[in-house]
Amino acid sequence: MTEPKPLNWTPTPGIGYSVVRRGDGGMTLTFTELNEATLKHWREFALEHLFGADRRTRNLYDLRAVQDIPEQAIRMAVEANSDPSARNIRVAVVVADDKVTDAIRAVASLALPETAAALKLFTDINEAEAWLGRPLDQIP
Repeated sequence: MTEPKPLNWTPTPGIGYSVVRRGDGGMTLTFTELNEATLKHWREFALEHLFGADRRTRNLYDLRAVQDIPEQAIRMAVEANSDPSARNIRVAVVVADDKVTDAIRAVASLALPETAAALKLFTDINEAEAWLGRPLDQIP
């Protein structure tokens, strides 16, 4: 059995997210705020992990505690998700409500027509987990 890849993440004061390794080898990122320091830290962390993406994986972004997602955050996520290294990643993004989902879709649709990772938005974490749990050869 392959050992899980190390997270290379440690809690940092002033950063509004945490990361844990999922049982399936992916990551769960839980955000409590999206201030500039958090976005910068997350971007560096995400890009570092993309460079080492060597197998199919599942990531869950839990943004339910964030009521307002800045356009800058959405654009940064689209950029990271569009990296060719993201092609083997399935990403479930869980947000508080449909208003947030609609805002994300509006900005993301203007950024890039296609993304490298299979990404889906949810308002229900159980639905997100069920989608992530599908076999990886069934992407999206």
